[in-house]
Amino acid sequence: MKKSAMVFLCFLIFLLPSQVFAQRKVPILIYHSIDEFKGVGSKDLYVTPENFEKQMIYLRDHGFTLLTFEQWEDRYKVQKPIFITFDDGYKNNLNAFAIFQKLKNERFQPKGTMFVLSDFIGRSNRLSQADLKMMVDSGMISIQSHTATHPDLTKINNFDVELKKSKEKIQQITGKPVIALAYPYGNTDKKVVEETKKYYRFGLTTTPELFSEKGMKDELYFLPRVYITYSTTLEEFAKIVEGERK
Repeated sequence: MKKSAMVFLCFLIFLLPSQVFAQRKVPILIYHSIDEFKGVGSKDLYVTPENFEKQMIYLRDHGFTLLTFEQWEDRYKVQKPIFITFDDGYKNNLNAFAIFQKLKNERFQPKGTMFVLSDFIGRSNRLSQADLKMMVDSGMISIQSHTATHPDLTKINNFDVELKKSKEKIQQITGKPVIALAYPYGNTDKKVVEETKKYYRFGLTTTPELFSEKGMKDELYFLPRVYITYSTTLEEFAKIVEGERK
């Protein structure tokens, strides 16, 4: 009886929590420009600063913990983990950083991950080296790679510049490890994953679903992300992050 009781106790302690965590759906959101849309480019790749702030206030007021990929394992330690990501390294992402600073308090510690194109750093509409260093030093922003020049990685053969050199350049600027890659256009395949694994711990797609552990091979190199767009209402945003999407 004692042995049976011990086995049952081990089941409760170890198996049930793992099942709960495996079934947990973790939102990884993707943004591009945080700015007013001025008629140039794709409108859906913009989110106004006003809407972005409302969305972050929702996360604050509903008990979410914002994490970066350096804190990946911490998703087990908090009740409502979420990852906020920004692609392309646009200068207007400073608007998101300013909102993070505005909302930060003892209870709410905003954090986000910006995936930048290493060869575009410092262009007129992109974040500068000083911007990147300033945000990293704040402790709120993690700077990661979106390759060097934004090619479709499934259509190239020379990965050295796009994966290795971009990682090295960003690390030199920020002084922090670069461990995550956002695939341009969200495109990846077996070859891309094998190359990515040489330099990164995570690979992010644009597959529109919440992350839940399925136990598949190379799962961390097929991380899904859900777009937040110009037209996303606060009600729609709430359903996305609460896992109520159909």
